[in-house]
Amino acid sequence: MTDFSEPPNPQHLATLIRGTSLYLVGLMGSGKSSTGRQLAAALDYRFFDTDQLIEQAAGQSIAQIFATEGEAAFRQLETQVLSQLSAYKRLVVATGGGIVTQQENWGYLRHGLVIWLDPTLETIVNRLQSDPAEIAQRPLLQSPDPVAALAELRDRRSAQYAQADLQVAIGPEQSPAQVVDQILVGIRGVLRPEVTGSTEN
Repeated sequence: MTDFSEPPNPQHLATLIRGTSLYLVGLMGSGKSSTGRQLAAALDYRFFDTDQLIEQAAGQSIAQIFATEGEAAFRQLETQVLSQLSAYKRLVVATGGGIVTQQENWGYLRHGLVIWLDPTLETIVNRLQSDPAEIAQRPLLQSPDPVAALAELRDRRSAQYAQADLQVAIGPEQSPAQVVDQILVGIRGVLRPEVTGSTEN
């Protein structure tokens, strides 16, 4: 009998999902990049970070793009990068925190499985406050009270994040490796027929 509380063999799961790409969504500081790299390694997938790709294409940091071009220009670049990635399989993609706010992006995200990494607000705040330079790199946290700004972002975007195929609640003590195990278990429970090729009712 299969124990569905235990993480499945990653290679078996990769075969089961037939190379479907995985898109990680969630607030800044939710661990999408660190978790994504380990998830990609476990599945033998390639890993991409949309923010890094945007910075490489623009030759500027995200903060510089916001300052010189504005958020609308950044969102346009973000959609362009996502559209290109959606053409490929066997990817784990860490997305920017606001990627879910553009309805057009959901058409690209649905090319794969969308996974919402959902740490407690306290967990995110602790991560960001442990590295003040990290907050400085986040344009949407440039306010007198970054914690309040983060809470407001969470409230505003939660309904959009909730459109994901899988929500992964993350506690303050969990490592990226433990989150990967949660994701592997969760994917098995939410597989869509078009992902596995199943025709069962």
